[in-house]
Amino acid sequence: MIKCGNHSINFEIPLVMGILNITPDSFFDGGNYTNESNILKRAEIILSEGADIIDVGAFSTRPGAKNVSVDEEYKRMVPAIKCIRKEFPDAILSIDTFRAEIAKRIVNGFGACIINDISGGTMDDHMFETIGQLKVPYIMMHIKGTPQTMQQNPTYNNLMGEIKSFFEDRIHQLKILGVEDVILDPGFGFGKTLEHNYEIVARLKEFCDYKLPILAGLSRKSMIYKYLGGSADSSLNATTALNMMCLENGASILRVHDVKEAVECVKLHNMIKSQLK
Repeated sequence: MIKCGNHSINFEIPLVMGILNITPDSFFDGGNYTNESNILKRAEIILSEGADIIDVGAFSTRPGAKNVSVDEEYKRMVPAIKCIRKEFPDAILSIDTFRAEIAKRIVNGFGACIINDISGGTMDDHMFETIGQLKVPYIMMHIKGTPQTMQQNPTYNNLMGEIKSFFEDRIHQLKILGVEDVILDPGFGFGKTLEHNYEIVARLKEFCDYKLPILAGLSRKSMIYKYLGGSADSSLNATTALNMMCLENGASILRVHDVKEAVECVKLHNMIKSQLK
């Protein structure tokens, strides 16, 4: 269990995190949610379909994405958070940012949120200290490189060993700063080849050794359609199949574009597990 403001978040049954990208250039839904009306419609759909968390991102981290300034990221983020907080005050929000300044401004301005950092603290030296000061939950994702460089021939001598070493070192740093509410994300597609991504799915259970929640975020990613063919638009069925595999291998949160299908996946997985008790 982790605390986020007045919310106690229990992972006994896996949770679903719905994606709300307020960027013009995200890989699947970029540009769809750039005004208040569309943002609120998307938030309502995410919640009505059964998501536990809304993940709001204002900086595209797809491979090769353009950099934007702190001020531009904040300028995009504020109207979205403001209107969601007003319309859905009880919603648990996750802020998808690797910048400590954005985390600080949003939490101080709008209350406790989960901070979802795709860089695991590697792209802002102040992030861990800031999380310790804010006392909010922190999603620590593994990445190799940056969004601009991560898919330029990523190589590992020992994929799982290197990701585990990354997590162990950073979990230790966070504990020194008093941060206990940490969620691990192995970072599908962030500095990994196709084969690396599927090895992580197959071996996801190994991250359970840390006794921390594990987030699986592979919704409609290129690891699916580069293998099966098609595109992000045609990758819902395969996303659901992989989400079920991740649940079976220990995932505590599914981060998805398609909430209804992910919620059904969790319900079915939980039903099957209940027959073994």
